This record gives sequence, C-alpha cells and structure tokens, in this order.
Amino acid sequence: MKKLVTLVATAALASTSAFGVAVTAQAADSSATSTTASGALAASASFQEKLDWAVARANLPADLKSRILELGKRLPADHEQRLLAAGSRYGVGDTTWRELLNSAINPGDYACTTTPLTEWINGQVDEIDFYTYFILYLIGGLDLPTYDALILGTESKANTFGIDGSYTNELNNAMKHLRDFWDIDGASVQLMPMKGKQAFADVNRMAYVLSIMYGDTPEEELYFAEMIQELVNSDPALRGGDHPLFTFNAFAFDPGDDEYLLELGISKRIVMGDGIMEGMKAIGLDVTAPRSILSHEFGHQVQYAKNLFDSPLTGPEATRRTELMADALGSYFMTHKRGQAINDHKVLQNEQSFYNVGDCSFSSSGHHGTPNQRIAASKWAIGVVKAQENQGHFVGGSEFGSMFDAKLPEIVAPDAK
Repeated sequence: MKKLVTLVATAALASTSAFGVAVTAQAADSSATSTTASGALAASASFQEKLDWAVARANLPADLKSRILELGKRLPADHEQRLLAAGSRYGVGDTTWRELLNSAINPGDYACTTTPLTEWINGQVDEIDFYTYFILYLIGGLDLPTYDALILGTESKANTFGIDGSYTNELNNAMKHLRDFWDIDGASVQLMPMKGKQAFADVNRMAYVLSIMYGDTPEEELYFAEMIQELVNSDPALRGGDHPLFTFNAFAFDPGDDEYLLELGISKRIVMGDGIMEGMKAIGLDVTAPRSILSHEFGHQVQYAKNLFDSPLTGPEATRRTELMADALGSYFMTHKRGQAINDHKVLQNEQSFYNVGDCSFSSSGHHGTPNQRIAASKWAIGVVKAQENQGHFVGGSEFGSMFDAKLPEIVAPDAK
C-alpha cells in the first residue's frame, strides 16, 4: 500500500495560521449567497463563486483576470473533487487546505501557542498578493511542486538542497549515515529536493504532472499549465515559484506494491523542500534542523519497513502517533553515538525543530501533535540514548516502536495549566 507522510503540509496547509484565518474571517458568513453585504466570501460559496470573488480583488491585469475566469468555466465541474481524488490516489490528501470540522480532542485541555516558525510563515503570506495566492490554491497550483517532486523527482549527484544549495553536502552525508544506521534496506530509499522554480519553469513539464494528477493527457492540461505559470509569474513576490510557501514541505513516500506508481518510476523516497529549510534558517535553527527533518522523514521509512503504522488508534490520533514516533526515531538517530552524536547545545536545536512544526488542528486528519507533544517525543528519545549504559548499543526499529507506544499516553497527556 502506498503511503506518504508529511512533516508539515504544503503552504496551503502550513500557513493555516495566516492563510486559513484570513479566509475564515472573510468566509465566516454561512448564508446561501456567495458574498455578504460587506463583500466577504460566504462559507457556502461554490468553486466558481470563490474564483470570481478572488479574481475581482486580485492585483492582476484585466486581460489575465478574464482568462482566469474563462479557465474556471473550462475546468470540469468536478474539479475540486478530482483534486481531492488525486490527493487520495497519490497519498497527498493531507496537503490540501481544508476547514477544520468537529474536534476529535478537546483543544482546551492542551497548551498550544504560536511558534516562531508559524510567525515567520505569517510574514511570508503578508508579503504576497493574498488573492493571487488564493486563486492558485483554488485551482491546485500550490500543490504542483509537491506532485512534481513525487512524480518526476530522481536521486542525482547534481541535486542541490536549499535555495542556494547550501544544505547539499550536509543532507547527502546525513542520508548516508541514516541508511547505515537503521535496520532496514536503506539503500532502496532515495533522497531528492523539491524546487519551486523548477516545478513552474516548463509548461510542458507542468502539463505532464497535471495529466498524471487528473488522469487527462498533457495536451488537455497545457492551457491549465500556462495559466498557473502566468499566475506564479504575475506577482514578483512569488519569485517565479521560489517563494518558500511553495516548497514548505518535507515528506516520505512508499509506493508499496502499486503497479501504476511503480511503472511511473515512483520509488521509495524522501523529498526535502527548499522552503522548510529557509524557514528554519530564518528562526535560527539551521544548524541542525535540515538533518533533524531528514531524520524524521527517514523515521517514516522505518515505520513502513517495520509495519509501525498499525495501531488501534484512528483519525487524528493515529496520525499524531505516527508523527510523534517519527520525531522520536529522528531524535534517537540525531543523538546516538552511531548516528549524528550531536552535543547538548545542538540537542536543544533538534528539539526546537520539532516543537516549531507542532499544530493545534486537533480534528484534522493531518494533525501532527501539539508543539509540546512534539518536543516531549523528542526529549523521550534523547533520554533513551542517555540511559543506555553502552552508548554504542542500538535499539532496532521494531523494538523502538514498542518502547514508544508504551510511552505515548504520557507524551500526549493533557498539559494545559
């Protein structure tokens, strides 16, 4: 069975604290009309009504606005359903922004706060034209770099990591150590980057990716690709796709025995987005964060190989368990003598890397644990290393998973004061 797990969602989800709140504030009215008297978008608005609303407010040339509206009419009536179906088909459904529904856990029982990383994301959203960004979200353009890396990404010595390539050697070396460290077939797991500008540079490449997403031909998707590219290039702040919100993501993927995915050449892989590394650098965590994130994602590969996803938990609680265990697996590698053997100062940065990607989306299927829960999982794993009499002793993936499950109730216990 194919699986994809994200450390943080794509920009559409990761920026919920800014993007989602802004949409919610303007879409809070639940009347049947598309807009309220004040011009706010109604929650019940259709896809076309949302598009009309955003286009009317976007800072775009009149001719481009007309063509976007025409595109909206040309898209299949079930466009939104097809976008969600693509997410399910390729395992990336949790990367699509969605309104939170019923709470599965009482948020009042948990201490949750805005982290430096979410504050940085808010600032990134503030610097772009919100309505252009919203249009890209509506038509699926924000997901293109994720699908590009998933469908066309390959492991190569020519690959670079980070906007300026500054994390290339660090991540390649850490990946080598991860393959040697864990008791799985690490050689079968590939490492590759996610590049925003690359994903939007070639309309033919974009059309091919869109055709795989939606089950059409590249020729049928060419006009759609051209429109997305023009939108990305319309706002200089989006940097031709290099704005970090396009690649604010890292994920692990396993095609399992899906013959279609294997025929496409989609391998077991870890994809590291440039945007997430830029964000960590901005808040001063770049010394360890890239390796911490990579070790977390490799932790998911350990989970795949050892069947550690199996659990009686369901919904958000199951996802939270998966993510917190990956945090723990990552921290175990980062602090272990045979792993990265980081010192106490860097241990704190490692913990903060996971703290900063915690969320309070308790009812979302993409809930990854609160900031405090994520740091608790990391601290527990570090404690496992320090408690070993023989610092070179290695706990295998299956045994580690059992140890984590025994500790999980304590890690997720309510912590609100």
